[in-house]
Amino acid sequence: MEKPYLLHMLTPTPNVSPFDVNLAYDAGWDAVTPYTGVALDDVTDLVQDAIFSRGPKGVRRTGVFLGGRDVHLAVEMLETARKAMVPPFEVSVFADPSGAFTTAAAMVAAVKKTLTGTHRKPLDGARTLVFGTGPVGAIAAVLAAREGARVTLASHSGMEAARRAVTLCGERYGVTMNAGSSADDEHKRQMLEDAQVVLSAAKAGVQVLPAALVAGASSLLVAADVNAVPPAGIEGVGVQDDGVAIEGSPSGAVGIGALAIGNVKYQVQYGLLCRMREADKPQYLGFEQAYEAAQ
Repeated sequence: MEKPYLLHMLTPTPNVSPFDVNLAYDAGWDAVTPYTGVALDDVTDLVQDAIFSRGPKGVRRTGVFLGGRDVHLAVEMLETARKAMVPPFEVSVFADPSGAFTTAAAMVAAVKKTLTGTHRKPLDGARTLVFGTGPVGAIAAVLAAREGARVTLASHSGMEAARRAVTLCGERYGVTMNAGSSADDEHKRQMLEDAQVVLSAAKAGVQVLPAALVAGASSLLVAADVNAVPPAGIEGVGVQDDGVAIEGSPSGAVGIGALAIGNVKYQVQYGLLCRMREADKPQYLGFEQAYEAAQ
C-alpha cells in the first residue's frame, strides 16, 4: 500500500490560511496538518520529526509549507528548514506567507510582460514606484530591483518607515532601492512625475492614486493594482484589466488589475504545490522560484 502524501503547514500566526489549505488539497496532497504559533526556533525540531518518521520512501511523500505574515521571517524559516534536513531524509519546503511571494511574483511578471509587449520597453532600467511596504509590496520591490528596475519603495506612514523597509530589504536581499513617502497627495505627485511603472500593494480598500494624480503622471506606462476591495487602489484600473488603457492617462498607460494578477498567482501557487509533491528530489521554494514560475 502506497503511503499518503502528507503536507505539514507551519505558521507563526494563530491560524493557517484556508486558501492555502484548499489549494494544497486541490494540488493532490492527501492530508494537510496545521501547526500554529510556530517560532523560528521550533522549525528544526518539527521538520526533523517529519523527516525521520516515515523512512526513505515515505519521506518523498512528505512536504512542509511555511505561512504567516512576515515575509522576512518566512525566508529565515525556509533556510532553517533546509539546514534541518539529513539526507537521504529530506523533504520539499514551500514558503508563501499570506500568499505574498506568489502574489508579488505574479504582479512583477505581469508588469514585465505588459511593459515589453505593449511599450517595447524592458523592466531593466524602468523607473518603478511601489506603494506599500507590507508583505506584497516589499517582495515586489525586491523582485523589480533584481530585474534592474530603478525602484522607489513608498510608505503611507512616511519617509522613516520607508527607509526602514528599504534598509531591511537591502541588507537581506542585496538590492538597492530608494525610499519615498506617500503620506499625502503632494508627495505622491512628486514621485509620479517621472515614474514609468507603478505597483500598488497598499492596504485593501484604500485608494492610493485617485484619477487626478494618474492624469498628472506624464511618464507612466504600466500601473498594477493588487487591491480587489473597492475602491480600487489605482482609480481607473479595473480588477479584471490586463493591459487595458487607463482613461485619462496622458502617456497611454495601461493597467493590470487584481483579478488578472490573482489568476497568475493562483496558477503559480498551485503549480508549486504540485511540483513539491511530484518532484524526484526535494524542492526549496521561495519568492525567487515563485517568480520563475510566474514568468
